[in-house]
Amino acid sequence: MKRTLTTLFVPPFAACRFGCAGCCAAPIAVFWITGIVGIGYGLLGGPANLMGPSWSTVGLGLALWTIASVWAAVTIRGADEDKCARRNSTLCHTILPAGDETDPLDEVRKAR
Repeated sequence: MKRTLTTLFVPPFAACRFGCAGCCAAPIAVFWITGIVGIGYGLLGGPANLMGPSWSTVGLGLALWTIASVWAAVTIRGADEDKCARRNSTLCHTILPAGDETDPLDEVRKAR
């Protein structure tokens, strides 16, 4: 329950705390903070400087907050599936080269 509430209300913290991809916390934080600013700005009148709330701006802020929450949930689900701990996962093969793999820069230096 704590994980779900953290994912809904503070997505960057949830991605950093429960996820294995710490690099996702920064872009999630950008969406989340922009969503909060959008909601606040919309409640104050929005870009049209209305006397009441600008519901389209509030809706945009809520959409950005939702995107951040879903992104954090996907990041946490990836950590739950233990994709980062297994050596044979596709992600780790993309990031970590094999032991017998040669350095491409060595190939370029040999060609000179």
